[in-house]
Amino acid sequence: MTNNYENGINILKEITDENGEQMIKSVGEIFPDFLEKMISFGFGQIYARPNLDLKTREVVTITSLITQGAFEQLGFHIKAALKVGLTQEEILEIIMQCAAYSGFPKACSAVGIAGEIFKNGNYSVSKC
Repeated sequence: MTNNYENGINILKEITDENGEQMIKSVGEIFPDFLEKMISFGFGQIYARPNLDLKTREVVTITSLITQGAFEQLGFHIKAALKVGLTQEEILEIIMQCAAYSGFPKACSAVGIAGEIFKNGNYSVSKC
């Protein structure tokens, strides 16, 4: 295992819970090399970079996912954002800001996902 992989695993443990870790590991059951790249690069190199804290990185990630309409990953990152210190109100404000730039349909989908997480701590979509 590379140092980047170990860094990535450590960051994942900071931003997610056991369910999130299991979701990530399930990718490895399908495509181990993809999992290694995702953890090493995405978390071990990008999330580990200096100058932005994990809270700010989750703001950027949530914004990017909403504007792309990549809702499969949004629940994971909303939960991560809560774990690293964003409040529900801040997450809702991010969604409102995205509505102005990417449209209300995408923002409305994001509100639904966030609402489910805020209400019961979980969201049914569990893809990477």
